[in-house]
Amino acid sequence: MGFFDAAYRDGRPPWDIGRPQPELVRLEEASEVVGRVLDVGCGTGENAYFFAEHGHETWGVDLSPTAIGQARAKGPTRRAPVDFRIGSALELEALGERFDTITDCGLFHTFSDDDRTRYAGSLRSVLRPGGRLFVLCFSDREPADWGGPRRVTEAELAESFAPGWKRRWIRAGQFATNMPGVAGHAWVGAFERAR
Repeated sequence: MGFFDAAYRDGRPPWDIGRPQPELVRLEEASEVVGRVLDVGCGTGENAYFFAEHGHETWGVDLSPTAIGQARAKGPTRRAPVDFRIGSALELEALGERFDTITDCGLFHTFSDDDRTRYAGSLRSVLRPGGRLFVLCFSDREPADWGGPRRVTEAELAESFAPGWKRRWIRAGQFATNMPGVAGHAWVGAFERAR
């Protein structure tokens, strides 16, 4: 938590673009996002507010108290409420809630191999059978010369959500950042919780 909380305290992190990620906007416009939504690793809440403003009951969870504080502070200026919670993405069952759609915008690629398995289980614990999961993560097509997060192969993404999940599709996408010169090559994965 320390690194991420400090990133929000010290300014605007590269992934905080001040608007919803275009890839998630496209999913909503294509009616892929359904029902009750959980935005896991929600940061300052732009994606969560976007879903709420499009009629979804929406929750946002992030480990960073600073990010959640900034997300909550935006509430009075937004057209729809979001329930923001401080919590670990590896312990989502503690929410005691169930969702129809879960979105992960830039969280998956921060986990170690071991934590990916725990993460997939944590997501299953709060997603209804047949529910949808969308993951936006940095891909191995993004050059590593500027540093940044761990790159993920398409196979790694697919394998992480193999047991207990149905792969709907994985496609190349774009991760918007506030860093000039970063292309933001990404994978967008769509999975369904097996019944």
